[in-house]
Amino acid sequence: MAQPHSPTRTIAALLLLAAAAAVLASLGRWQLHRADERRAVRAQIEAGRARPPIALASDTPPAELQAWRPARARGTWLHDLTVLVDRNQEGRPGQWVATPLLLEGSRTAVLVLRGWVPRPLPGQPATEIPRPAGPQDVQGELALRVPRLFELWSFGGKEVAQLPARLPAGGAPPEVQNLDLQDYARATGLELLPAVLEQTGPASGLAGEWPQPSIDSDQNMGYAMQWFGFTGIAVVAWLVVAWRAWRRRRA
Repeated sequence: MAQPHSPTRTIAALLLLAAAAAVLASLGRWQLHRADERRAVRAQIEAGRARPPIALASDTPPAELQAWRPARARGTWLHDLTVLVDRNQEGRPGQWVATPLLLEGSRTAVLVLRGWVPRPLPGQPATEIPRPAGPQDVQGELALRVPRLFELWSFGGKEVAQLPARLPAGGAPPEVQNLDLQDYARATGLELLPAVLEQTGPASGLAGEWPQPSIDSDQNMGYAMQWFGFTGIAVVAWLVVAWRAWRRRRA
């Protein structure tokens, strides 16, 4: 025997469907916003790489230090001030090698990410980092900062590797999770350009590819269409429930 119709259940169903439609539509709009952000990042990368290479010097205007812009520098490595930044590559634990380059004819340096070295397994020797002497020509792309790693473990009470108060600290290069330019300048006493040079090409003698943000906006557009499709289903369901309730009320 069929149960009698309950207006309370109908109202509850309508409210739930309306809430679902609102949530699903907001998720679709969020994906559209993410697509816009990725298109903006792609435009920044293309604009930076389209600019002519810049020769770094102590008097280079900060406005010219645009992210992704090709750059070159000539100077001398300050190997005693090298810092190792923990980063994985292709699932392998390792570190970025960050060394300042004292620009030729000045007292200003630029921090250079030279490449990546694997972290040695227990009982194995550490990878030897090349230490070329004398004036060096370095080429690469500019970044406004050393790319950061989200320190999730810092919320769990685990100790995070910190930069020593003063460099050089003696012994092996210090290891950190993230490297801030201002903190590094205070620790070393160096006058640094407000940018980082990510070295490219085999001249570094080190492996590694520098991370690039995701710029696949089409993926976000696809997700947005899915969420809007689910929104349409919720709206149709709301209309069906409302129409049936209206028919029962008339009957």
